[in-house]
Amino acid sequence: MTQAPGPVLIGAEIYRSSSYGGRHPLRIPRVSTVMDLARAMGWLPAPRFRTSPRAKPAALALWHDPAYVAALQAAEARGSATEEDTRRHGLGTLSNPVFPEVFRRPATSAGGAMLGAEMIAQGGVAYVPAGGTHHGLRDRANGFCYTNDPVLAILVLRRSGLDRIVYVDIDAHHCDGVQAAFAGDPAVRMISVHEEGRWPFTGALDDTGGGSAFNLPVPRGFNDTEMAAVLDGLILPRVAEFRPQAVVLQCGADALTEDPLSRLCLSNNAHWSVVAALRGMAPAFLVLGGGGYDAWSVGRCWAGVWATLTGDEIPDHLPAAAQAVLRGLMPHARPGRPPAPHMLTTLRDAARPGPVRPEIRDRLAVLAAR
Repeated sequence: MTQAPGPVLIGAEIYRSSSYGGRHPLRIPRVSTVMDLARAMGWLPAPRFRTSPRAKPAALALWHDPAYVAALQAAEARGSATEEDTRRHGLGTLSNPVFPEVFRRPATSAGGAMLGAEMIAQGGVAYVPAGGTHHGLRDRANGFCYTNDPVLAILVLRRSGLDRIVYVDIDAHHCDGVQAAFAGDPAVRMISVHEEGRWPFTGALDDTGGGSAFNLPVPRGFNDTEMAAVLDGLILPRVAEFRPQAVVLQCGADALTEDPLSRLCLSNNAHWSVVAALRGMAPAFLVLGGGGYDAWSVGRCWAGVWATLTGDEIPDHLPAAAQAVLRGLMPHARPGRPPAPHMLTTLRDAARPGPVRPEIRDRLAVLAAR
């Protein structure tokens, strides 16, 4: 087993040229932006980077149904989904279209997460911004997710002999696929903070996932101060008491204010605070991406996640090379929605504080009593 010598970023060039289609929320570049920003900032020397392998069907079958994996490969080869593909496997829908790399791209994301898990199983830090596809089901595409790399990564950690793993998810959408995979599993504790009343409409406060999950749905407008309260009142104590050998963090960027698919109001500082706080909670730390549908907020947030892991200083003003990366995203802007000027010249958002509302305090109290 190869152990990571320090924080390692796992990425691939497939994300630069692949898109779900011109009208899909995942038409925007994300992983390539993180890689380009990190290199422009001097944060990604060659020894810190690994090219993600593409998971083979046998590797995906660690959790996924082989018949589903075969259907995904066939849909890519054919360039379309059959009626059976759509009915049985959820392929060829508006959310989960068939695009030219419909097998290769998710297989690469899964391969990266599985490699990251293997590298850090005996200790270390790995970052896979292409990971975090937490909605994927065993035999079905779901919520833009064709495979479920968090599940596969956790199973690799389990196969390496780890039996106390905490999965933390701060994406705006509940991690239904991960919860389904590990419901009732005493070796995996799941903590999910997600927007209430938001697709997939799972993860209610009283949903214990068979006893292994702590679900915290939060109201729209969820702010940085409230995230700090959740970090201190839920995430850190529930992680610490489990004494994990590994922590897997899914840090989807769709909880940020600019995101078009949620109504939460976090700044990227909140994400970086969660990353920093969790890093020392276990010998092994695997950080994944997830949702995020505004090109500038995702790229800036996830580049800052990498700087948080490496200890590099995030400057107040970006050098010209990094600004050029952000300006290069302009063709991906939604018509009439150019980015705010600071999103082209900085990485760090202004803080977005606010009151800790009674419903947050009440829900934290309920979970604290479990």
